[in-house]
Amino acid sequence: MADYEITSTRGKEMLTYLPRYYETSRVMKAILQAQGSEFDKLRQALDEVLNQFFVSTATWGLERWEKELGLPPAEDQPESERRDRIISRLRGYGTATIYVVKKVAESYDKGAVDVIEDFEGYTVTIRFVDTTGVPPNLEDLKAAVRAVVPAHLDLKYEFNYFIWDEWDAKNETWDAFDSLALTWDQLEVRS
Repeated sequence: MADYEITSTRGKEMLTYLPRYYETSRVMKAILQAQGSEFDKLRQALDEVLNQFFVSTATWGLERWEKELGLPPAEDQPESERRDRIISRLRGYGTATIYVVKKVAESYDKGAVDVIEDFEGYTVTIRFVDTTGVPPNLEDLKAAVRAVVPAHLDLKYEFNYFIWDEWDAKNETWDAFDSLALTWDQLEVRS
């Protein structure tokens, strides 16, 4: 007859609190397996609820975060974009300094930026540093930055694109270029 095994994490842990002679008891192992699997389920449910208290791990709790921050619900967006919106709103409270604007913009995926102020022109320029082409979720990023920057300042956005000088600097041949088989849109955002 095979020994009854405890597969539950909590069941194994509970066995360590008992005297050693229970280690051979099939009845005690069955009890610890049953109780331990229930405790495992409880722990998993508690961890899932705890995850909702942090934007970076929230899933079904994102709707609550959006509601709490006054953001329109966006169930049609991927969770990563919804998290970006929430984090930018959380970072966007306070005085509109370059630091705050930078933190709000960088809360979005591929959002490393330089913030350039033009005092005489009443303009703030957001220059994307680590992204070639237009970053994903740009409209939400623009809305978040607009919510932080005072209304009397104009906002401009500058994007990076792959340019011919970069291709020339690689000393590649035209055959190598042709072998890439890229469309113009793909070539513009190539890094």
